[in-house]
Amino acid sequence: MAVWGCVVITEHLVDMSRLQFAVTALYHFLFVPLTLGMVWMLVIMESVYVMTGKTIWKDMTQYWGKLFGINFALGVTTGITMEFQFGTNWAYYSHYVGDVFGAPLAIEGLMAFFLESTMAGLFFFGWDKLSRTQHLLVTILMALGTNLSALWILIANGWMQNPVGAEFNYLTMRMEMVNFFDVIFNPDAQNKFVHTVSAGYTAGAMFVLSISALYLLKQRDVEFAKRSFQVAAAFGFASICSVIVLGDESGYSIGLAQQTKIATMEAVWHTEPAPANFNLIAKINEKKQTNDWAVQIPYVMGIIGTRSLDKPILGIKEIKEINKERIINGQHAVGLLEQLRQNPNDASLVLEFEQVKDDLGFGLLLKKYTKDVSTATPEMIAKATEDTIPRVLPMFWAFRIMVGLGFLMLILFGICLWHTVKGKFTENKWLLRWAVLMLPAPWIAIEVGWFVAEYGRQPWTIYGMLPTHFSVSNISVTNVYLSLAGFVLFYTFLLIVEMYLMIKYIKKGPASLGTGRYDGEDKPAVNSAFNPINTLNKQETDHAV
Repeated sequence: MAVWGCVVITEHLVDMSRLQFAVTALYHFLFVPLTLGMVWMLVIMESVYVMTGKTIWKDMTQYWGKLFGINFALGVTTGITMEFQFGTNWAYYSHYVGDVFGAPLAIEGLMAFFLESTMAGLFFFGWDKLSRTQHLLVTILMALGTNLSALWILIANGWMQNPVGAEFNYLTMRMEMVNFFDVIFNPDAQNKFVHTVSAGYTAGAMFVLSISALYLLKQRDVEFAKRSFQVAAAFGFASICSVIVLGDESGYSIGLAQQTKIATMEAVWHTEPAPANFNLIAKINEKKQTNDWAVQIPYVMGIIGTRSLDKPILGIKEIKEINKERIINGQHAVGLLEQLRQNPNDASLVLEFEQVKDDLGFGLLLKKYTKDVSTATPEMIAKATEDTIPRVLPMFWAFRIMVGLGFLMLILFGICLWHTVKGKFTENKWLLRWAVLMLPAPWIAIEVGWFVAEYGRQPWTIYGMLPTHFSVSNISVTNVYLSLAGFVLFYTFLLIVEMYLMIKYIKKGPASLGTGRYDGEDKPAVNSAFNPINTLNKQETDHAV
C-alpha cells in the first residue's frame, strides 16, 4: 500500500483504477482511428466531386460519410466519459499536474472539439443548403477539427511520457507550467501525434479497402467499389509508410526520454555494446532475467535507439542500478520537502532541495512501502527499484505484434496500389480476399501499440515524477468495481449498436442513399445499358460552385 500523509491507498485500489481507465481508453480507441482516417478520405472524394462534377464521387462521399457518422457519434460518447475520470478516479493526479495537463485538454475542448462537432453537423445537413465549394470547405474544416482534437490530447499524453516545460513548486505541492511552447513542441508529443493519426489514417483506409473488396468479390456496385478501392489503396499506402517512418522516430525519442521502455520492448537485459543488435524474436526468461535464445539483426537497435553506431543501449540491469541511486537521492528529497513544508522560507533547505528535486518522484516510490521514507530499509529500496521496470514478456511481444501487422499492411497496400495503377485489381480474387481478411489488422496493431506506450510507462503516470500509486483517488474499491462494470456494460452496448448499424449499412451499400442508381434498389426508367459513371453527370442538380 501507498501512504501519503494520513491517506492510505491499497494496491488493489490502484490496480482496479488502472484497469478501469485502461478499459475505457481501449474501448474509446476502437472508434477514434476510424474517425481520424475516414474524414480525410471524405475530403479526397468530395474534392474529386467538386473538380469533376461526377455524381458518383458525391455518392461515395455521402455513403462513406454515413459510416463515418455512426462511428463519430459513438467515439464522442465514449470520449466524454474519460474526461470525467480524471476528476473521479485520479483526483490527486488532476490536482498535482492540472496546471499543465489541463491546458491542452481545455484547448482541445474549446477549440478543436467544437469545431469538429459543428462542422460534422454541417457536413450531414448542409448538402442541400451549401454550394459544392462551401460544403467541401465544411468537410475540410471537419477534418482539421478532428486532427486538432487528436493533437491536443496527444500533447497532453506526450507530456506524461516526457514532462518538459514544467517545474515542481514546493509551496503549492503542484507541477506548474513554465514554458507552454516546450509542452507543445515536446518531441515525444509531436512524434506521437503524427504516428497516432497516421495509424488512424491507415485504419480508415483499410476499412474502405476491405468493404470495397467485399463488394468487388460479390460483383455489386462495381464502379462505385472500384473508385473507393483505388482511393483507399493510395491513401493507405501513404499512411502506413508514415506510420513506419514515424514509428522509427518515436523509437528514437523513447530511447532518449524513457530508456526503461526501450530496454523492455527489446528485452535488453544487459547493456548492448555499440552498435547494438536488434532482437527480432527471443525466448524471454523473466525469472533468470535473460533471453534463452534470440534471433538478432546486427546494428539495427543502435540505429533505432541512438541514431548512431557508437552509442550503447542501456540494459535493464544497469537501468536498475541507476534507478536505485535515484531512489536513494529521492529519499533525501522527500525528507527535505517535508521539512520545507514546515519551514518554507529556509534558504539553506531550498538550496539543498533544488539540488535533488529531480529525483523526488523516485523517492515517492518508497511511499508504497512506508509512511516515513527516511526509515525505508534496503529491502524496501530494492522493491521500489524492481517496481521501476515493467514486465518484459508482454512488452516484447506486444511491440512485435504491432510491428509485424504494420509490415503486413505495408505489403498489402503496396500490392493493391500497384494493381490499381495497372488497372487489373478486380481480377485478382486472392488480393481482394486478403484485403477483406486484413480488416481487423489496424485495430489490433493500434490497441497493442497503446498497451506498449502506457504499460511501458509504469510505475509512473508522469514519467519520473509522479508514481501511479500517488495519482488515484482515495475512494472505495467497491465504487471502482461498480463503475467499471457500468462502463463495460455501457460501452459493450455501444459497440454492439455500432456493429449492428455498420453491418446493416454495409450490406445495403450505396443503395442506402436511395438514389435509384445502385444494386438492391429500384432503378429509374433509363436505358438498360445504364452506366452510372456516364449518366450521373446528367443528373447533377446541385448548386453551382
